[in-house]
Amino acid sequence: MFTGLVQSLATVRAIEPDGPGVRLTIRDEAIAAAAKIGDSIAINGCCLTVVELNGGDMAFEAGAETLSRTNLGKLQPGAAVNLESSLRVGDELGGHLVAGHVDAVGKLARREDDSQWSTMWFSVPGELTRQMASKGSVAIDGVSLTLVDVTRDAFSVALIPHTLSVTTLGRLKPGDEVNLETDLLAKYVERQLAWKS
Repeated sequence: MFTGLVQSLATVRAIEPDGPGVRLTIRDEAIAAAAKIGDSIAINGCCLTVVELNGGDMAFEAGAETLSRTNLGKLQPGAAVNLESSLRVGDELGGHLVAGHVDAVGKLARREDDSQWSTMWFSVPGELTRQMASKGSVAIDGVSLTLVDVTRDAFSVALIPHTLSVTTLGRLKPGDEVNLETDLLAKYVERQLAWKS
C-alpha cells in the first residue's frame, strides 16, 4: 500500500527488453539506499518489485500486462518518474490509501495555468468516473489528489505550486498520458451496488 505522497522525482536510466516485458532501471540514491531486493515501490503510481540494486540504481521488471495498462511502456531513458516506497505499519497516512494497481490510462485534455497554480482536466474511460466524486480522491501518476469536478468522461484537479514542482505533473502537456487509480473504497461501493441491481 501507498499514500500517493511522492517521495522523489527520479530518473529513468535504462529500459531494456526482458522476455515479454522490460527491465526498467531507475536512479534515486536516497530511495535505493533504503531499499532491499523484493521491496515494493510505486513508479508513476504502478507498484513494481525491486529485483536488483546497484549503488543509486534500482531495477524492476514490468510484464506485458503492466506495459499495456500503464504509461510505463512509453518511458524513455532520461524521463522523470514519481517514486514512493510502500507503507510500513505505523507510517503516517497523509494522502489516501493507494494500492499501486493502475485502473486505466487517462489523457491530459486541458491545462489552465494561473501564475504558478494549475487546473488540469483529464479525459478518462467512462466506467472509471462512476468511481469518482467531487472532493473524493484520485491518484494521477501516483500523486494523491482531490477531485474538483467530475463529468461522464472527464475530471479536473487543482494543483498547487509545490505539487507541480516536485512531481511529473508540472511537466504535463495536453495529450500526455497518465496512470490513474480511483479510490479503493469507491471500487467496493460500486461493486456492492452492482450486485444489488
